[in-house]
Amino acid sequence: MTQTLLDQAWAECEAAPDDGALRLRYYARLIEAEIVLLLEHEATGDTLTPKVFDLEDGPLVLAFDLESRLTEFTGLAAPYAAMPGRALIEMLAGANLGVGLNLGVAPSSRLLPPEIVDWLAQMISERPEELSTRISALHAPKGLPEALLIALDQRLARMEGLARMAYLVGVAYESGARGHMLAFIDAAPGADSALARAVQAALGFSGVEAGMLDVTFLTADDARAAECARVGLRFDLPQPVVQTDTPPAAPGTDPKRPPRLR
Repeated sequence: MTQTLLDQAWAECEAAPDDGALRLRYYARLIEAEIVLLLEHEATGDTLTPKVFDLEDGPLVLAFDLESRLTEFTGLAAPYAAMPGRALIEMLAGANLGVGLNLGVAPSSRLLPPEIVDWLAQMISERPEELSTRISALHAPKGLPEALLIALDQRLARMEGLARMAYLVGVAYESGARGHMLAFIDAAPGADSALARAVQAALGFSGVEAGMLDVTFLTADDARAAECARVGLRFDLPQPVVQTDTPPAAPGTDPKRPPRLR
């Protein structure tokens, strides 16, 4: 049986049921996972109609973290929509619907009641506040919890193409306040909001107070970016593979790749 990241996160929760950090990590995995939602019928344009099951404990929809698990549950081909867990939670927020996740087909099988769905929706809807004071100095980051560093590294590793890199730095403000800041370098047009929300989610699901980290956006030629590079902890974001139109070389023309014998 294929074990997914969601299965692993749930197994860790079951092994230590009183560990709140592990529960937050499980919910973070759910938000980030690719989820397939069982539909009533094929989608029409952008309109999705989830198949709702009225149970004794209340109505719910069915979702799976693998298409094969949905097929195993239904026993036959069925209409579905694939989406990030975040999108599923945002779609169901306030609808008083629970989620049956991987029911009967995986170790991570469980029911998420509407109150958990709404709590998750609130967690991912929060955004960092915009800075209202000027920076007086930057320095190397120190004293941040390891859980936050791990959460940031994992979250940013999934933000392909949204920025070149990010630097985590300590910061002193002209107001006298001190803290930490994550500076994104060369963010893609329109990506500021998604990146800020990713940082907010990393904070929330690592159990760290949201006020511990500010976010800013710089270009590579900004003098402040060079200062961040000098003192900061660097996170490289994955970049999309650039496709070229160069045709493949004819067999036998590359001395390092001789043609195969038949």
